[in-house]
Amino acid sequence: MAIAASHPLDLPRQHLFWLLHLSGWAAYFSLGYLSAIAHDKPSGYWIVPLTAAATGAVATLGLRYLLRACWGLPPRRLLIVMVVPILASSAVMDLTTRTVLIEFCETCVPANRAAYVAYALSYIYVVLAWVGLYLGIKYYGQLQDETRRALAARTMAHQAQLKMLRYQLNPHFLFNTLNAISTLILDRDNATANRMVQGLSAFLRHSLDNDPMQRVTLRQELDALTLYLDIEKIRFAERLRIETDIDEDCWRALLPSLLLQPLVENAIKYAVAKQIAGGMLRIEARREGAQLVLCVIDDGPGCDCLEGGQLPPGKGVGLRNTRERLSVLYGDASGFGVRNRERGIEVTLRLPFETSQTIGE
Repeated sequence: MAIAASHPLDLPRQHLFWLLHLSGWAAYFSLGYLSAIAHDKPSGYWIVPLTAAATGAVATLGLRYLLRACWGLPPRRLLIVMVVPILASSAVMDLTTRTVLIEFCETCVPANRAAYVAYALSYIYVVLAWVGLYLGIKYYGQLQDETRRALAARTMAHQAQLKMLRYQLNPHFLFNTLNAISTLILDRDNATANRMVQGLSAFLRHSLDNDPMQRVTLRQELDALTLYLDIEKIRFAERLRIETDIDEDCWRALLPSLLLQPLVENAIKYAVAKQIAGGMLRIEARREGAQLVLCVIDDGPGCDCLEGGQLPPGKGVGLRNTRERLSVLYGDASGFGVRNRERGIEVTLRLPFETSQTIGE
């Protein structure tokens, strides 16, 4: 029997309706014909179930157009509107089928008006079954559409949130860099200022060209981070010392682009810039089972306002944005921690260990 709506089959809805509608009534005819054979009906009796199926197929097409026209009505009003058409469809099926049936059964002629009414209602269960299937599949299709729209809206919201979090990370760095370039120009150190402008240009080009939804390998992430650190090395010279400890297996691991940059920027701001002698910045990566663990460590003065591994409201915007970005992308599969060391702060990120091979499987 059936109906236009979303369906697992990859067919246009209109084609799907005709496929189900004609298949359903063909099955109804086949069932009637097999029943006639089982009850030893005459050889030409097949015309009776065929007439019932053909009339039902045409009558329910009218019901389909009426249901589509009244689809926006509340369920109670829709039921009231459909009562008469459903009864009429049953009566039409009985009238046409009984006209053919009389040739095989002379006693099937209604004896009085009450019999006519009773016979007219004999196909109502078939029509009701068709209407029920139509409504069920159409409501299912509507639910699927709403679910897809909700998922699309949620995805767009997540993308917008990620972009917002990503773009909140750059202004402070940009201000400091431009200020440093201005100072170099005033000091007539044009060669250094030129190198800094070129480095800034390369970093901003990379930052703007890469979608925050895109994931890159850890090697690509550290190459991008080098663009940023090259600028900071010009600012701080030998005051900035950088160390890395990357497990060989981690180079191919995937992570969101520019995930580490705000952590490194934060460490430079609070651990290097505030110390006359500068400071050390260490980046570590290791694999722990199904997780990639990333650590950004500095040897600065630490942070006395850390509360249970979390920053209080209003502090550590870059750290908080990174944590929210992980939460949006990975949910409970990710982890974020920040703690004071004996000297300095350690920020630890945990996310699923994924590679291009594992995602493609």
